[in-house]
Amino acid sequence: MSRQNYIFTSESVSEGHPDKVCDRISDAVLDALLAEEPLARVACETFATTNRVVIGGEIGLADQDKLAGVMARIPDIARACIKDIGYEQEKFHHATCEITNLLHEQSAHIAQGVSGDRDGAGDQGIMFGYATNETPELMPAPILYSHAVLKRLAEARKSGAEPLLGPDAKSQFSVRYEGGRPVGITTLVLSTQHTDERQTSDDIRRIVEPYIREVLPEGWITDATEWWVNPTGTFVIGGPDGDAGLTGRKIIVDTYGGAAPHGGGAFSGKDPSKVDRSAAYAARYLAKNVVAAGMADRCTVQLSYAIGVAKPLSIYVDTHGTGEVDAAAIERAIPRIMDLTPRGIRTHLDLNKPIYERTAAYGHFGRAPEADGGFSWERTDLAEALAREV
Repeated sequence: MSRQNYIFTSESVSEGHPDKVCDRISDAVLDALLAEEPLARVACETFATTNRVVIGGEIGLADQDKLAGVMARIPDIARACIKDIGYEQEKFHHATCEITNLLHEQSAHIAQGVSGDRDGAGDQGIMFGYATNETPELMPAPILYSHAVLKRLAEARKSGAEPLLGPDAKSQFSVRYEGGRPVGITTLVLSTQHTDERQTSDDIRRIVEPYIREVLPEGWITDATEWWVNPTGTFVIGGPDGDAGLTGRKIIVDTYGGAAPHGGGAFSGKDPSKVDRSAAYAARYLAKNVVAAGMADRCTVQLSYAIGVAKPLSIYVDTHGTGEVDAAAIERAIPRIMDLTPRGIRTHLDLNKPIYERTAAYGHFGRAPEADGGFSWERTDLAEALAREV
């Protein structure tokens, strides 16, 4: 029997966090290439520091003229991301920072295993998906609300409602569970960049507290809740000027906030032939549909792959003692209702589209499916078929 009464903590970072700036640029480059060719091959990495952004990695398009066109646009793509995030600091400004493009053609030795009829996985690895019925989004509460507060603050900043807030921010919520269900916040941490050095921690709390209370469920903040808002004091120097950023360093923030295992692979900048991304989306899709079908309160799905091999090597399901059916029966049912080859995943979830820049901040999971195919892995349209097959 798993523990029923405990405190669990997760953190999130805003779109202006240095690592998230890099994730955004990498995914914007990916979208630009997918807009030209749905089968574009992309493994784009970005590094950002004071007044400088370096973009590198491997890309490939069948049409060389289209490839040249996108390559010429890379600096503008990066600047557009930085501008939308909101950086106009003296030492990190969308108009003046130096952009270095080091992207080059994909390795022929990788391409031979993932292209054409072979269509194998782009690398070996293990991927995990997770779902829990503790929130309507079937996500763990600590990470869900850590994201939601930062997203709400970004909306207030960009709308002009809170002009003193800056783009760089972090949140961390410690959630109290009773009887296995989240019931309140014991401690919350919120650090946000601001534009006026005269603002104290108390001043910033007065700005952000109404938004935090707006987002969190009623009654979760009590007189016993411990608050830490900008606990170090002044936070004016932020973003890549304050700390260097790199694509793929926030893999726990991107997924389940530590509430589930992680295979180690990052998402941003990778096209969906890379199972680090597409199979992690498929695993979340499957776990979510297991829970949506009422077969378990919690579910973890693990998939494993080998480079150049299309079929998954293994499928593992754990319902954490909450299952209404045998986990082994779910394992047997999964490959009968979904093709888990890289091509099968891309087709089922319609992943060969420019839908990735929007995933770069506030989590890849727990978001609403969108009309153009964005966040398709959040659908629960497989629940009926999965229950019927089991």
